[in-house]
Amino acid sequence: MPENILDRVERMPLIAILRGITPEESATVSDVLVDNGFCFMEVTLNSPDWEKSLGIIGEKHGRNIVLGAGTVLTPDDVDRVRDAGGEVIISPNMRVDVIQRTKELGMLSVPGCYTPTECFAALDAGADILKIFPADTLGVSYIKAISAVLPGGARICPTGGVSPDNMDAFLAAGVYAIGIGSALYKPGKTAEEISDVAAMFVSGFRN
Repeated sequence: MPENILDRVERMPLIAILRGITPEESATVSDVLVDNGFCFMEVTLNSPDWEKSLGIIGEKHGRNIVLGAGTVLTPDDVDRVRDAGGEVIISPNMRVDVIQRTKELGMLSVPGCYTPTECFAALDAGADILKIFPADTLGVSYIKAISAVLPGGARICPTGGVSPDNMDAFLAAGVYAIGIGSALYKPGKTAEEISDVAAMFVSGFRN
């Protein structure tokens, strides 16, 4: 894993989760997000023709963004993401073999965790960032509680139900990054709608 991936994430740690995006809209949506300050995009593997979308976004924006894939469930998926140009592996669950394959290929590992046991197992396997999911169900109090028992420096990324209204509370809890899904993008949203919400998130983070 290149040393500067985490540095790039830290500069703007808002992850745009593009679940359901199509190749036809990938260029436009990614342009809108970049124009509004987003630097980290995640194309989920349950999107139509996700490999093509990943390739389009990567070719258009290159190293100006961090490009990852979500809903990565198996080691074979990790290989496919790497071949399509992704550099971050994000999962809804915690599988040691997925984390290990991710690290073998020099990629950033972001497994989904729900319990302290999963968090510690993920860190032991080499995970770089812990995706705490679903964040809106667990709540900010859970983030604070689990942060208190995890090793110092553990990077936490709440995902699921994060909105412009509750983002400040998660940031105040000391999280490393935030995954943003349907509040920002979902199929059918216009470029203008995405732009408006993206601007709200970025402004909220910077302020």
